[in-house]
Formats: sequence, structure tokens, C-alpha cells
Amino acid sequence: MPSPSPAAASTPATSASSLGSDTPPSAAYPRRFVVLLVFVLGVLAATGPLATDLYLPAMPAIADDLATTEARVQLTLTAIMVGLAVGQLAIGPMSDAWGRRRPLLIGMSVFTVASLLCTVVPTVEAFVAVRFVQGVAGAAGAVISRAIVRDLFAGDEVTRILSRLILVMGIAPMVGPIIGGQLLLVGPWQLGFVLLAVVSTISVVLVYTLLPESLPASRRRPRTPGMLLRTFTGMLRTPAFILPTLILSLSFGMMFTYIASFSFVAQSQLGATAQQFSLVFAVNTVGLISGTQVNALLIGRVGIRRRLVCGLAAAVLLVSTQMLLAATGHTSLVGLTVLLFLLMLSVGFVLPNATSLAIASQEPSVAGTASALIGSMQFALGGSVSALAGLTSTGEATLTSMSAVMLGAGLGAGMLCLGLRRVTP
Repeated sequence: MPSPSPAAASTPATSASSLGSDTPPSAAYPRRFVVLLVFVLGVLAATGPLATDLYLPAMPAIADDLATTEARVQLTLTAIMVGLAVGQLAIGPMSDAWGRRRPLLIGMSVFTVASLLCTVVPTVEAFVAVRFVQGVAGAAGAVISRAIVRDLFAGDEVTRILSRLILVMGIAPMVGPIIGGQLLLVGPWQLGFVLLAVVSTISVVLVYTLLPESLPASRRRPRTPGMLLRTFTGMLRTPAFILPTLILSLSFGMMFTYIASFSFVAQSQLGATAQQFSLVFAVNTVGLISGTQVNALLIGRVGIRRRLVCGLAAAVLLVSTQMLLAATGHTSLVGLTVLLFLLMLSVGFVLPNATSLAIASQEPSVAGTASALIGSMQFALGGSVSALAGLTSTGEATLTSMSAVMLGAGLGAGMLCLGLRRVTP
């Protein structure tokens, strides 16, 4: 396997040895290696989230093809979310014991097979089972990409690289429905899963040919179930880890509530066409992109906790305004688009900084386990929060219920953020 740089391949341990060091660890790596690393990890990080909702526009067609209801087809979304959460808890510690490359290659290979099996499932029950397997396998990309960043970098460089990765992970579920809708114009719903298989195959090739092992054998830590339980328990009891992890999870829940509910709200309540909805979705995706990139530019100028607090405060203010407009009936599609754009811009500050604070609080030898716990809590808590928007008399999300859930999640994250002053500089 070719290595982009001898230094990059041979000295990952020293690059992360001094957490919070004033000297950027990436200074030891050629710029070409850093750019290549971000590209490879970005593809890996995007695969699982893209699989969650690339097929959402095709749900009616899938229900017809499998002779079932849309409600039962929606169980496949629950299945992959549960798979992503469970998979991270299993694969993260595995990567601490075996190294990063082997679990990545196995996970993405299984994801490819599962994606292809989705195109030939005979029943919705089989579809649900395969989607769960797809989620477990797809978790490898997200959890190990974060661990590799912690292996190779420290301090502000962790946040800088994570800003790029979370940009991709945040965009993937937002552009997924747009891509899925366009694929339906040229072929059947199975085409979306063929695309996922192609993306994961590319991931396997990239890992095998370009990604050096970032966790040498001397730093691997095999763990018994008892040791693993104690490690998880210790992290959950560490304020420097659990506070930013909960802030991240609730903020993700705020964003995912918008992703899961806005299609119905825009088209049923605000009279938007499918094309107008796609345009609004695209505009707000640009907001998230902009937020993560502005956050990266501010590294070294503004402290990480201040960036996090400012982003979260802006998000709460914007959601409060959205809630007020929804309650008074003074909402238009254009006005809501502006608010959501600014909200996504703010969330673009929260996600990378909260993730960086959480994972940097742990030693590199348990980065995979820490990343697993961060990711599983993000999907479990974030996904549960978004489901609350549908608890209305009709069983469908409304603008008011969507805004209320988003505001509750934002306020919860804000209250937790107050405690960061005691555990972060």
C-alpha cells in the first residue's frame, strides 16, 4: 500500500501525543497528505448518512412494489438509524483493538453487499432486516473517520479537520432526497441503492490504496466486555466528554427535526411544490456549508468554546423567532427559508466544535471507543427528538410542532452549554 508521506505513515503517535499543543500537529504532514486525508475520510463519513434518506422520495414506489404500506416502509428508516447507533458502539472499540484499516475495509465491504441486496428484497420485512445490516456496516465510516482525526491531530487542528468532515456528514442527509428524487427521473427506486453500492466500493478502494494505518500496534488496546463497559461508564461520568456530546446530540436533533418534518410542512401547509421544496432544501444546505467553513476560518482567532456558544445562542434565537411566527400565523415560505438558512449557518458552528471538545477530552488510545459513543448518542438521541414533531392529533408534523421540538432541543443544548465553562478553558 503506498503511503502519501513517510512522516505521515510512520509518526501518527507523536502527532497526537500532546493534546492541546500550541504547535499544530499537521505541521508534520505535507499539505498534499492532509488534503488527501480529508477527501478519503469525507467519502467514508458521508456513506452512512447518505444511506439514511437517499431513498425517501422513492418510498411510495417502494410501497407499491413490495405490496405494503408507506408506514411499514418507513420502518426501514428506523432500522438503519438503529443500525448506525449499534454499529458505532461495536466498531469503535473494535478499531481500538485491531487498528483502523481492517474494520473500515470489512464494514464498507459489507455495506456494499447490503446495498445490492436492497435492490432484490422480496418483502418489506426482508428490506427492514437488510437496512439494519446496512446501518451497522455503514457506521464504520463515520466512527473510524473521527478516530483517525484524533490519532493524527490535536488541539485546534482536530476542529479544523472535523469541520470538513461534519460538513460532509451534515450535507449528506440533506442532499440525499434531492439526489434520490433526480434518480427517479431516470430509473426505478433500486437505482438509489446501486449508487450507494458504487460509493461504498469507491470507499473500499480509497482505504486500501491511499489510507495509511493511523493506530500502530503498540497503541492498540484490546478490551474484554467488562473493560469496555468500564471505559464507556468512565466517559459518561466525565463532564468534559458528556456535556459536549449531549450538546452535539441535541443540536443534531434540532437539525434532524427540520430534515424529517420540513417536506410535509412546506408542501402541505405552505403550499410549496416539490421543486420549490427542493430549492429551499438546497439553499439551507448552503447555509450549513457556510457555517462549517466560516467556523474553520475563525480557528486561531476565536476560542472553541466561544465559537460554540455563539453558534448555539444564534440557533436558539432563530428557532424562537420561527416558533413565534408559527404561533401567530405570520409565516411565509420565503421568510421561513431565510430563518432556516441562518439556523443551518449557526448549526454549522455547533456541530464541529462540540464534536472536537468531546473527542479531544479522551486519549488517542480510546479514540475509537469515544467516537463510537459520540456517534451512537448523536443518532439515538437526535433521532428520538425528531420523532416528537409527529406527536400531533393528526399524527403528522406541523410547522408549530416542528418549531416547538427544535426550540426544546436548542434550549436543552443551551442549558448544558452553561456547564462547559467549568470543564473547558
